[in-house]
Amino acid sequence: MSLSIGIVGLPNVGKSTLFNALTKKAVACENYPFCTIDPSVGVVAVPDDRLWKLSEFSKSAKTVPAAVEFVDIAGLVKGASAGEGLGNKFLTNIRETDAIAEVVRIFEDDNILHVSNKVDPLSDIETINLELILADLQTVSKRLGNVESDIKRGLKSAVIEKGALEKLKVVLEEGKLSRSIAFDEKEIVEVAKLCLLTMKPILYVLNKKAGGKNLDEVNDERFVKLIKFFEETKSGYVIVDAGIEQELKDLEGGDKKEMREGLGVKDDGIDNLIKAGYKLLGLITYFTTGEDESRAWTIKEGWTAPLAGTAIHGDFKDKFVRAEVVFWQELLNVGSHGQAREKGLIRKEGKEYVVKDGDVIEFKI
Repeated sequence: MSLSIGIVGLPNVGKSTLFNALTKKAVACENYPFCTIDPSVGVVAVPDDRLWKLSEFSKSAKTVPAAVEFVDIAGLVKGASAGEGLGNKFLTNIRETDAIAEVVRIFEDDNILHVSNKVDPLSDIETINLELILADLQTVSKRLGNVESDIKRGLKSAVIEKGALEKLKVVLEEGKLSRSIAFDEKEIVEVAKLCLLTMKPILYVLNKKAGGKNLDEVNDERFVKLIKFFEETKSGYVIVDAGIEQELKDLEGGDKKEMREGLGVKDDGIDNLIKAGYKLLGLITYFTTGEDESRAWTIKEGWTAPLAGTAIHGDFKDKFVRAEVVFWQELLNVGSHGQAREKGLIRKEGKEYVVKDGDVIEFKI
């Protein structure tokens, strides 16, 4: 399953630095006024200690983690929805992603200019979201102008679509994201066809800077307002020091931990971001494990066993007979597959079984 998260933000907030830290891959972030002209794509391993414990348990020759795709998108400027800067390209690139990681600065540094000449993370969010809202309003208004002809042709779906479009227009004109609307099952089918930007889930990434004035560390009023906004909108966020994470990106294990402690950085912001992005996309992980390979497989939450099997091979859905399932921790606790079977921990599940995060599965076809 290939799902992508677009890294979005105003110029000079640290998007490409964050992307470099995420992917361990350099992108040309100094050659252009908008940092990144074409989106750079990186496939990132999802940190998961469970997989490595299973691999050690099975003495696997190969270990393959789950992955999620991050896309570094050119910096937005005010007026992007009207084509300012790289507006049209920016919006098109976001439209092609499944979710948005919206990067905002929460540090002051006179050596790094802010496009608005002031550091105000909530204002940055409002600027970015307004451009997304205005772009969607254009899409909705244009479609409203055309849907009448479909209604006259007798298309029942067009009547449903018109109702949804009218709801969208009201909310977008109020400056709200379309995700705030509760659509019924039929409406959501029609809305999905519009590929609206503000229907995409958003994770806010708060970029701080070692040695700078970080708003979260001084209880700044701007940070207090920001957190209040997240609470009121039930929005997810992570705090990352992109510069530090980029410095640490080539280190592993003990060296990385020692350097992190030396710099006074407690949490692995990149790991937290990847995990939060994975969750944002509504993804869970199940495992297969054995001597040849231990692997994490990515599926959507709520998938049944036959559908989950398609992550391994498309034929598994049609050829599915049953799944033998054990929870990863229970398998490790008993010490072997044989013991797990003896104790009745390995369950035989049929086509209706909904796969859980952390299941270890062997498919029978």
